[in-house]
Amino acid sequence: MFHKEGHKIIFITLVLVVGSFFLIDEFITNEWLRKGLMITLLVFFILILQFFRNPKRRTHANHVQALSPVDGKVVVIEEVLENEVFKDKRIQVSVFMSPVNVHVTRFPISGNITYSKYHPGKYLVAWHPKASEENERTTVVVENDNFGKVLYRQIAGALAKRIVNYAKVNTQASQGADSGFIKFGSRVDLFLPLDADIKVALNQKVRGGETVIAEVK
Repeated sequence: MFHKEGHKIIFITLVLVVGSFFLIDEFITNEWLRKGLMITLLVFFILILQFFRNPKRRTHANHVQALSPVDGKVVVIEEVLENEVFKDKRIQVSVFMSPVNVHVTRFPISGNITYSKYHPGKYLVAWHPKASEENERTTVVVENDNFGKVLYRQIAGALAKRIVNYAKVNTQASQGADSGFIKFGSRVDLFLPLDADIKVALNQKVRGGETVIAEVK
């Protein structure tokens, strides 16, 4: 199953790859070179398919846990000052996504969407300390009675050129449901209340919509 954001790119890539196969077969006479080029194109197409895959996840929706919004590796767990919305200290948990990870963004909790904003910006590498404030990004806040307000921020990386955000203010978010997509390498920051009980560790691999990031104490 592939994400709808990839349908156009997958189709265009398929047409180009098939067309290239015919050209290579017609004009390249060297057997090893012809096979090598065809294999390279095939591998490239498989990578595109992998990037836009959208596997189903077994989300056990509940009101006391915040789930990982994306697949990837935990690269930050620290207390920080969140300056855009809360203007106070929060626990930040950041998940870095490599190009081979699933890039679907999912709602970490259920609740009412109280804030959703897009920010144009730079394309620093996603793990850069200033990427959270200077890169192209979207910020979304979801609120419920158990967690209060939880903020997650999609951040473009050096390769990401488009962030897709489906979250709309005053609509209901469903935990684990599709909330957006980031194309080609990125990270997501999750800002949680200071009393949240963090359930992940640095460098731990997580799965969007399944891995528990934190619980209400």
